[in-house]
Formats: sequence, C-alpha cells, structure tokens
Amino acid sequence: MLDMNSSVRISASFDAGNIIIQDASDSRDIQLAIRNDNNSDFFQWFHYRVQGAAGNVLRMRLTNAGKAAYVDGWPDYQAVASYDRQFWFRVPTCYENGELIIEHEPEQNSVYYAYFAPYSYERHLDLIGWAQQSELVELFDLGQTLDGHDMTLLRVGTPGEGKKNVWMTARQHPGETMAEWYVEGFLNVLLDSDDAQAKELLREVVFWVVPNMNPDGSVRGHLRTNAAGANLNREWATPSMERSPEVLLVREKMKEVGVDLLLDIHGDEALPVNFIAGQEGVPTVSAEVLAAETQFQRDYMAVNPDFQMERGYEPDQFGDEAMTVGANWVGDYFKCPSMTIEMPFKDYDLRPDAVQGWSPERSVKLGETVLFPIARWLNS
Repeated sequence: MLDMNSSVRISASFDAGNIIIQDASDSRDIQLAIRNDNNSDFFQWFHYRVQGAAGNVLRMRLTNAGKAAYVDGWPDYQAVASYDRQFWFRVPTCYENGELIIEHEPEQNSVYYAYFAPYSYERHLDLIGWAQQSELVELFDLGQTLDGHDMTLLRVGTPGEGKKNVWMTARQHPGETMAEWYVEGFLNVLLDSDDAQAKELLREVVFWVVPNMNPDGSVRGHLRTNAAGANLNREWATPSMERSPEVLLVREKMKEVGVDLLLDIHGDEALPVNFIAGQEGVPTVSAEVLAAETQFQRDYMAVNPDFQMERGYEPDQFGDEAMTVGANWVGDYFKCPSMTIEMPFKDYDLRPDAVQGWSPERSVKLGETVLFPIARWLNS
C-alpha cells in the first residue's frame, strides 16, 4: 500500500458543499468540522470531496458532531460516498466521544462523502425544465429568494369548476435532500401519459408542486435554514420578504388558489423509518380531518411496504411552535388534511439495504406510489 498521508486533498467549494478542514496531514487521522448554517446554530449536513487517497484507508473525524443539531441522528448512522456523484453507497461510520468517525478505503482517487445523497441545484433546474415539456404543466415564477434564486411553482393539470387543489412542497429544510428525490418520483408518474391512475386523477385534481422551498440553503450547504438563518418550517404564521420570502410567496399563492390537501416532504435525522406527521395535537383540527389523515396513511402502507405507521412523532412534538409549522398552519387555515411525510437519513430498519441504506432510488419509489393514497382520499 502506498503511503499517501501528505497527498490527500479535501475540498467543499461546490454546490451544497460543507466542511471545515482542521488537519488533513495524515490520511489516517483527518480532522474535520461541519460548518454552521449562516446566522444559525444549526448544523449537521456535510458534503465534501477527497482526492489522492486511492488504496489508502481514510479515517475522518468530524470533531464537532457532538454539538450538531440532532445528536440522536448519529447512532446507527452511516455516511454515504460516491465516485461518480450518481450512485451513493454507505461507508463504515461510528459515533464516539462526540465525534462522527468515517472510515473508508477508496478504490478511486476522487470520492465524495455526504450526509445523504445530494440533490444539486442543477438537477433541480433540470427537473423543472423536464417537467415543463409536458402539456400538462404550467410554470409560475413566484419571485426570488434573498440570494436571488427563483422560487418556481409547477401546476400540473387544468383548473376547472369543482376540481380539488392538491399541494406538494419539499425541502423547507435544505439538507433533507431525500425530499426532492421524492418529488422527482412523484412527477415521473404524474406526468406519465401511460399511467392510468395519473390520468384519472387529473380529471378531478390540479396539483401544485414546489420541488425546492429553500434553494438558498440548498446551494449554501445548510441543514435547516435559508440565507437569513430562518427555519422556514417555523415561519408560516408570520413570514416576511426580509426573513422568509420563500414561505410568504408560496403562502400567498395558496391563499389565491386554495388547498384541499397538502403533503410537505421532509427527512428525519433520528427515526430509521418512513412515517407521516399529521395534525394530531392541533386544537382546531376536526375529527373528520384527522380520520382522513389516518386513512391516507393506511392506504399508503397498503401500497408500499416502505411506509409504516407504528413509529413517528408524538402529538405535541412541536410544542408552542406548532402553529408556525407549515403543515399545521395550512391545515388550520384551509381546514383540510395537511401532512408532513418524513423519510430517514439512516437505513430503513424494517427493510434494510446493506449497500445503500435509505437511498435516492427508494425515495423516488416512495414518491411514485403516493398517487394511490391521494386517489383513495379523493374517492372518499
């Protein structure tokens, strides 16, 4: 084995990159730290590149992991790696003494490591460009973020009297990249001219889709906040153009067209399962809405074994902040089912995958199958 201890180079100056290099002089004891979200105490997302280490065992210590936003996310977690930025696989990782330790012997000289498989801004733009090729889609430019990124809304279907308005939003928390992979899968099926269920749904439903609620945080390599350091999923009660334009712009469009059902797509650091957080614990929610949300979950579980109902959040998970949360605010304002779909950063422990764990591919598939519970909700 070659001794390449002094030749390893680490970088993160790219889309969604995040790492601070403390000491990379010894490939067997690389010391790194995760950079905070701008104007925020939140941090957990990392994404960096290592060059010049093929055939050598890398031991990389993320020294500030013990102070990350969700320390409960580290036990049983494994980082992801990729040579081509297309296929991401898990690498041996452990959490010890407040440090996240990643050990890997790369087969190639350039390798990327990340908290979860990134969903780049370029892929986001490609998704929008691909979607607008469909005659079913109309694009809306709602405005711009603080960093000048476009807030893009996709309308799928033609508005008409009596049609329901179903909304899907994703990546309020930018580091939860599985959310946009999920949206990609959802759009794959919804825009498939050969999919009978999609065609039938579009007779009665107009879909409004925001693939990325937080493009600034996504590009900056944030875990949870936008450019101003605002946690967008706590801004729905009183958003502003100065602090949370993303939420304000989307909320105003919702008020304009209406909402009959909202699915807000997220990722959860600690729980190794897919689950839904509904409006349990919201004092204004009706028994009818809660029953509809419960049935939606049963129907989802019936069509996809990667979804479960046994584990999830407690009803009072958000405490005093409950009505600032997107799904809760929307459900209360429009008196409709409004749910947060959560996917794991870890492996899905009921259906584990030793190579990839929970992955972009499975996130896509989970998004593809959500049309079934939407159709059951509509027919009920």
